Amino acid sequence: MTISKALTIAGSDSGGGAGIQADLKTFQELGAYGMSAITAVTAQNTLGVHGVYPVNIEGIVQQIDAIGDDLGTDALKTGMLFSGEVIEAVSERIHHYGWDNIVVDPVMIAKGGAKLLQDEAVRALKEKLIPLTSVITPNIPEAEVLTEMKITSLNDRKEAAKHLMDMGAKAVVIKGGHADDKEVIDLFFDGTTCEELVSPRIETLHTHGTGCTFSAAITAQLAIGMTMRDAVLTAKEFIRAAIEDEIGIGAGHGPTNHWAYNKRGEK
Repeated sequence: MTISKALTIAGSDSGGGAGIQADLKTFQELGAYGMSAITAVTAQNTLGVHGVYPVNIEGIVQQIDAIGDDLGTDALKTGMLFSGEVIEAVSERIHHYGWDNIVVDPVMIAKGGAKLLQDEAVRALKEKLIPLTSVITPNIPEAEVLTEMKITSLNDRKEAAKHLMDMGAKAVVIKGGHADDKEVIDLFFDGTTCEELVSPRIETLHTHGTGCTFSAAITAQLAIGMTMRDAVLTAKEFIRAAIEDEIGIGAGHGPTNHWAYNKRGEK
């Protein structure tokens, strides 16, 4: 029996809706054995983040080496990498082990608009990590920071995707949730195919962890051997189900439903 393995290098969310908790749930639901290297511990729930406690560089590297020296991985994703030093260390270890199927969720802009990465970290992301990337999955504000361009139209998104490809990414998904469109239009570009992935906009408060979950779904699908396009399409269906079939827990912005995709298949 062949076991497909997926690694997440990201922060921990004590509320379970985002970060490594969302990633591991998603890996499990989509048939990949999940592993993690934690970059920071957060105290958070549906009402917000109440504390952030970074793991030191040595601790992050040792976690990655523990995976690389024994288990290995078929795909990995990065989430919250909060400093240039962390980004450089993670990039070096990815290069050291020769890993591919690298999914980068560039967690840079908080939902309230706060910038989560300093300028030196953005530079490290562009110079060190993006050139190793199989697919990068920014939302529109994150794509604006990375490309240093204003994105107000679908054509702008296409231009931004080309810029990200020029930085070294092999494929790009620019998520459309932040746009004012009546539907959500995610743009997929791999240098050959430029495809608009359209889905209904769902009115709900329970969207915590959508970016983490979407990128984790891509990672799991790449780990089990799917093509990039098919991995992205499955991830789109996975996150749509997770948002639509809400579980409604917590007093604030609740988590998505990581069971939904497979439970729909059981009906």
